[in-house]
Amino acid sequence: MEGYEVVTTEDEKVGKVVGTHGDHLIVEQGTIRKSKHALPRTFTEVDDGEKVVRMTIGKDMFCDSPKVNGEVDEAAIADYYGLAGGSEAPPTEGYGETQLGVPAESPALLGDRYEHTKD
Repeated sequence: MEGYEVVTTEDEKVGKVVGTHGDHLIVEQGTIRKSKHALPRTFTEVDDGEKVVRMTIGKDMFCDSPKVNGEVDEAAIADYYGLAGGSEAPPTEGYGETQLGVPAESPALLGDRYEHTKD
């Protein structure tokens, strides 16, 4: 895929693929002041016949993404694009009690069921 042109969905040229890193394409843009950005493959459609990669995101979003200067900061890229890989999974707490495989039910959610019971 190296050397493929990268274009927007409106066929506006953004740059060219100069490498890959994991699930990212490294795209170089600019002619005089060149910069490199990592583009998640999630946001691409590849046309091998035309040797073109079409981005499914806007040009501004791509151009404002973190630049790649040597190492690819996958966490920063995932955070920028809103992908799950950017942060650790939140800790989960099992506060509900289960009995015999039946999930616990919250009295607040079952209000009308508890109205008719007597103490």
